[in-house]
Amino acid sequence: MVSCCQSCLSSFFDYETPKTLVIQSKRLGCAFRFIQILTVLYVVGYVCVVQKGYQDTDSIISSVNTKVKGFALTNTSGLEPHLWDVADYVIPPQADHSFFVLTNVIVTANQTQSRCPELPNPSVICTDDCDCTEGQSDPRGNGVKTGLCVNYSDTVKTCEVMSWCPLEIDTKLPEPALLAAAEDFTVLIKNSVTYSKFNFHGRNILPHITSSYLKKCEFNRTTDPHCPIFRLKHIVSQAGEDFQTMAVKGGILGILIDWSCDLDWWAGKCYPKYSFRRLDNKSPDNNVAPGYNFRFAKYYKTPAGEDTRTLIKAYGIRFDVIVFGTAGKFGIVPTIVNLGAALSFLSLAPVISDWVMLTCTRKRDYYNKNKTTYLSDSSESDTESVSG
Repeated sequence: MVSCCQSCLSSFFDYETPKTLVIQSKRLGCAFRFIQILTVLYVVGYVCVVQKGYQDTDSIISSVNTKVKGFALTNTSGLEPHLWDVADYVIPPQADHSFFVLTNVIVTANQTQSRCPELPNPSVICTDDCDCTEGQSDPRGNGVKTGLCVNYSDTVKTCEVMSWCPLEIDTKLPEPALLAAAEDFTVLIKNSVTYSKFNFHGRNILPHITSSYLKKCEFNRTTDPHCPIFRLKHIVSQAGEDFQTMAVKGGILGILIDWSCDLDWWAGKCYPKYSFRRLDNKSPDNNVAPGYNFRFAKYYKTPAGEDTRTLIKAYGIRFDVIVFGTAGKFGIVPTIVNLGAALSFLSLAPVISDWVMLTCTRKRDYYNKNKTTYLSDSSESDTESVSG
């Protein structure tokens, strides 16, 4: 126990200092230089060139405004000749970073608050009044039961409901889409961005774009990649979809604007880059409740003062404008941090080389013996007395 304590105490007062051991070995020398070269290539090639580790970064602040133009003429038995303009098919007129274009509708006109047979389903099919509980309602139904069992058709009876009658029947969707001509509508996207850390402000309407140019330009990835006016058909096709197919039941498309910029003076201008993709799920294995739709109503009063409405189930394409990006610019702090990291990586080269030398070479015992030397004050004193 005493000897163990003395050994620990002696080791506590030991001092270690690096010793330079030069080994003339081509294998070890090549391994050492190879590790150094790999480290330098990683720091210069990946950290500095690819990741731009010398740059400070900032996230984007963005605002978006859209303006759709176009008109379509329809002539159906329910609506008769009808001209649709932007006030009819863009719902709502303004939205946050998105816009909706109506492409298909189911119209139920002249509805009034009255009594009528519920649409047939297992919960409302009846044989007499006892099957219909007065005052009962089903969230999936169309109104409140009156307690009467009435004829829906010559062969089917359903519970009578208090509702907006006649009830909407949405099982027969117009195909092709009612507003198939919407594929030729255009949208102007006005996008402003800011990188506040670098005092950078930009617009997708670039400085060289004039009012006369906007009246005739249309986005084309090859010939006119900076025009902010897009034809809806081209947006859908570049997302890999067919407009006429998508217009029947609707869907959601993303217009992606990438403002990733290198703001260093040698990097050139900062321009937006556009891409398009479908955002809603259209998997053939899961096609329950496909598309995009909602309902709204237009209300009127008859000359007799009775409230009436036209119910519209609207199908269409919602376009979400998604702006993203990160800006980078030379910064002294990230440069120093990455240089320090590079130096720390270089210090790994001798550590790995030592491990190879002491474990993988044939002369590892010889190298290990000469790598570490133990000296003491007493041995130095003995040497001096002998020489004297």
